[in-house]
Amino acid sequence: MDLNQSLQQTFGFDQFREGQESVVQQLLDGHSSLAIFPTGAGKSLCYQFTALHLPNLTLVVSPLLALMKDQLAFLKEKGIAAASIDSTLTPDENRQVMADIRSGKIKILMISVERFKNERFREFIRSVPVSMLVVDEAHCISEWGHNFRPDYLKLPSYRNELNIPLVLLLTATATRKVKRDMAERFAIKPESVVQTGFYRSNLDIRVLPVADKNRDQLLLSQIMQQSTSEVNPVSGIVYVTLQQTAEQVAGFLQQQGVHAVAYHAGLDNDLRRKIQNDFMSGTTPVVVATIAFGMGIDKSDVRFVIHYDLPKSIENYSQEIGRAGRDGNLSRCITLASLDGINTVENFIYGDTPEPSAIEYVLKSILEEQSDSQWELQINTLANSANIRQLPLKTLLVQLELMGVITPLYSYFADFKYKFVVDKDAVLNRFQGERSAFIEAIIQHTDFKRVWGTLDFESLYQQYGCDRQRVVAAMDYLHEENLIVLETKKITEVFSVNTQALNLADLAERLNHYFQDKESKEVERIATLVRFFELERCLTANLARYFDDRDAPERCGHCSACRGEVAKLSYSSSPQLPDDNQLTEYLRELNQLMEAKSVEPTVGIQCRFLLGISMPLFTRLKARQLAGFASCEQVRFSAVKTKLEQLSGISQA
Repeated sequence: MDLNQSLQQTFGFDQFREGQESVVQQLLDGHSSLAIFPTGAGKSLCYQFTALHLPNLTLVVSPLLALMKDQLAFLKEKGIAAASIDSTLTPDENRQVMADIRSGKIKILMISVERFKNERFREFIRSVPVSMLVVDEAHCISEWGHNFRPDYLKLPSYRNELNIPLVLLLTATATRKVKRDMAERFAIKPESVVQTGFYRSNLDIRVLPVADKNRDQLLLSQIMQQSTSEVNPVSGIVYVTLQQTAEQVAGFLQQQGVHAVAYHAGLDNDLRRKIQNDFMSGTTPVVVATIAFGMGIDKSDVRFVIHYDLPKSIENYSQEIGRAGRDGNLSRCITLASLDGINTVENFIYGDTPEPSAIEYVLKSILEEQSDSQWELQINTLANSANIRQLPLKTLLVQLELMGVITPLYSYFADFKYKFVVDKDAVLNRFQGERSAFIEAIIQHTDFKRVWGTLDFESLYQQYGCDRQRVVAAMDYLHEENLIVLETKKITEVFSVNTQALNLADLAERLNHYFQDKESKEVERIATLVRFFELERCLTANLARYFDDRDAPERCGHCSACRGEVAKLSYSSSPQLPDDNQLTEYLRELNQLMEAKSVEPTVGIQCRFLLGISMPLFTRLKARQLAGFASCEQVRFSAVKTKLEQLSGISQA
């Protein structure tokens, strides 16, 4: 097969970029691969091209809906049949996608990892031959990575369960440790890991120390320096940490005559799509955005990326500056650096560390609620009652899986509601014999309230003896055939429980240690970022080495350190705690509220309250209405904790 001719015919490219052909050839030879290319270096083409030459469906797991939509738009433009199954589809659209997959019309299907929890989807995908599983942003698989997502840990078992022969892992940000971890989880051989150079000679990296009062003016001057032409202003992205900051900074720039728009996760989906499209077309030259903006943005002529606030990590920083200069022309990456926002970035981490009492609550729930060594979970309900955010709760459950305490069996929807599109007798007449009796039994065990009916699985099982899998498959068939409209809600996960391994005291201690260790590593990640910005040696070379690229030049000549502009980060002003009497009053009000609801106040909860870090408990108690909530938000967690320990007379090393 002439790969270059096929590339030209389908994609219009004369030749592959560095690393692409090696990955494609490995896959076509039947070998799974891990591809580590810099942001914007063409990772997606590796699976897009390969999928066309494989006999069956390519299943792509992607972490963001926006990322999927961008990829689908590109594939449509190239005449490649691709689709996604996601929450934005109407029932009719969903039905059509599934029909097109069954018929072989669609070559590429994009989903989120959470889609595997959907029993209807799993039943469907089991019935379809799949040639390749692609994991985009694959560093999410690794606990050593910066965006670890617990559900990604289950992908190797999904791959085995579906008997998918090929796997392609794609990422831009993998240290040596993360790279090894990803490859091992999917049994990818070292010779099948393709890594291109991380170094990019066209990116000028600059760190500018700034006091908070001067930040807006410095931002404006940097943008004006880039935008020398008013006729065709250059495109750029300004990254901020908080949604509120995005709005404020965009408003300031607009007042100064810069055509800038705020973008963040709090905006309506249609508005976000419009902003993204306007940016891609050049209609809106400057976007002030949280990290919700950027993944999948493949705009070649972004001339500057400015970090108004500190990024979350070196990995985030490298991804974000990687969106600049994809056309190979000079682009500037500027960080307006100070320690002012370090508390905000750290607080995201502290908010994800469960209290020891919350960990104990989850373990007791498993022990007390399990029946015949099985335990059922609705994640939102448990997160609220245990006072743990959903992401760390998922992480906790994955740890229990790795410890052999629980094993996921299956997930199901607690609520199955449907209504007939055609007369029910007409539905029954389409079937004969036992199949007709089976459909009739489903109808008989449905509680209809006017039009919609709720299926009672338990009574159906007691009378008819059929397994749930067959019922779900039958309901989906009726839905696909447009005989009923089916709605499903309240996903419930079922685990088997190894009660012998459920030693509460030991597990609570091990899990608490795990989360404390994880917290320390994440806080250290921020400290590493600050040290990087303050380096006296070449920033570009150090960034490349961090990601295991040993071929970058020792001295790039196009970063602030090489120009002798060594940065020293500091606070604009020293953050002050309220006085002891005021703090004591704030805590008295919180403690009264908690004790009234029989919740024990702890130093950890008190710290999060004063810092304004959200917890399910605060929503339940309406604690945000108290005067003390977020009263210390400018202060670092460690300083608040030390002060509270002093006030309560606790002395800890």
